[in-house]
Amino acid sequence: MGGVHPLNSLVIDTSTTRTSCALFAGSELLFESHHDGATEHAEALPKLVAEALKIERSIAQVVVGMGPGPFTGLRVGIVFAQTFATARNIPWVGVCSLDGIDIDAENYLVATDARRKEIYWARYQNGKRVEGPSVGNLEDIATSSEKKFGFGFTESLFPSPHLLLAKSLAINIREPFYLRKPDAVPTSERS
Repeated sequence: MGGVHPLNSLVIDTSTTRTSCALFAGSELLFESHHDGATEHAEALPKLVAEALKIERSIAQVVVGMGPGPFTGLRVGIVFAQTFATARNIPWVGVCSLDGIDIDAENYLVATDARRKEIYWARYQNGKRVEGPSVGNLEDIATSSEKKFGFGFTESLFPSPHLLLAKSLAINIREPFYLRKPDAVPTSERS
């Protein structure tokens, strides 16, 4: 494919406090929008997709950020992508959301808010992930030597639909990155 998508692609991500949606014809951006709100993914995503479909209804694939991210928000995006793709009998492609954060550096670490005083993070060399994604305390990561970007280090950063689309050419992640134990615990396991 030469690094360029020949398809109309719907790209969505709900791994952060931002719900994002973009529509591409090949690598040409036709639509891009987002909604900020940590608990508003379920309301925002259908509206954003409806706006995108006003521009182009013929979608050949769905690209979705697979996290890491908080369970509920992440699940909204993944289930929406899978359902949309299944209903239209088209493929869906999963991508690590952290891989979609665009940094112009050789060796770096990116982080997003994992809440509960933790971050989701991954380490990159020359644009390729070499460690992670992982979840941990900000203090534990702060001592590493490479440049750090995102939550806790710089302004919050969000996955780029362009980069998520580009990464989807090389990899298809089928399972979400749920890096934390669930908050809910069966009654039999409670102390």
